[in-house]
Amino acid sequence: MKISDCFVDGISTALPPLAIAQEEGAAFLKASYSGRLRPGSIKLMEKVFSHPSVKSRRFAFTDLGSLVDEDPDKRAGRFTRWALRLSAEAGRAALKKAGLEARDISGLVVNTCTGYLCPGVSTYLIEEMGLSRSVRAYDLVGSGCGGAVPNLQLAGALARENPGGAVLSVSVEICSCTFQMGDEASLVISNAIFGDGAAAAVVRTRPGGFRMVSSASRFAPEYREDIRFVYKNGQLHNQLSARLPGLAAETAGSLVEELLASNGLKRGDISRWAVHPGGENVISAVQKKLELSDGDMRCTRKVLSGFGNMSSATVWFILEEMAGEGLRPGELIVMLAFGAGMSAHAFLLRKV
Repeated sequence: MKISDCFVDGISTALPPLAIAQEEGAAFLKASYSGRLRPGSIKLMEKVFSHPSVKSRRFAFTDLGSLVDEDPDKRAGRFTRWALRLSAEAGRAALKKAGLEARDISGLVVNTCTGYLCPGVSTYLIEEMGLSRSVRAYDLVGSGCGGAVPNLQLAGALARENPGGAVLSVSVEICSCTFQMGDEASLVISNAIFGDGAAAAVVRTRPGGFRMVSSASRFAPEYREDIRFVYKNGQLHNQLSARLPGLAAETAGSLVEELLASNGLKRGDISRWAVHPGGENVISAVQKKLELSDGDMRCTRKVLSGFGNMSSATVWFILEEMAGEGLRPGELIVMLAFGAGMSAHAFLLRKV
């Protein structure tokens, strides 16, 4: 899909204040669940928590102990509070960077997969940020870790409909609100890599930041059971298969080929790659498939190391990291995210 005369600017991120090193998290879980888990699960926990790819993560709670047998109603309340707090923080920072006020926002798109609200997070943000009561507001769910790019696709469409306004794009994930522990390898691994965070950006027709050149999406629903949330006892449990790295690489590889071909480009034309970090095994598989260098994946691995996988918000953290390092006007960047479904989404951006 071609995007004409639309730009993304003011990229901002927000994190909860509690930082937990992997060693601390592993010690807590081992002390809390040794009596509930099989020895093999404890050994797996020790292995994944000691992997050097993740060193620290941020979490939206004040006490680690509150996670153990957390009451579902309290968890829902925690999601509501922190999703709003982090969304508003990132949103306000994005407006400030873009030189805008709340009254300038004509559209709002929020995506999350780690909690459900009705009415959605968008309505809370309208009130919290003082946005217009006639703003075009949308809440997207179900895209998992890839959700930031569909969000951006919709934000671009809204911005083109109203060239005089601006659209606020928000991705917020409170992954700790899906915490479960059991002998399933999916749960043990998820508890070692996921963290909490939010990001926001402004989309408008006025030049600035990055020009939104083109986007593409690819779905492989036949692999739905390999990466998804499932409900057990009324609560979300993350489900990941051992073949996920290969599936992610194949799906992302086909998507990137389609995106580049539709724009008459080759991989060598792309200066930077903002690739979602699904975990080190997934990163390595995607890197190999796309024939990228360690340098191409530097920002991806840096964000994973410091903050973990924050689901859909993570790719914005990576793009923000790149921008902080410095980008030259005209550089082409591929923003690539993948997740539940199996699905993959990519955006071709050009630095203004």
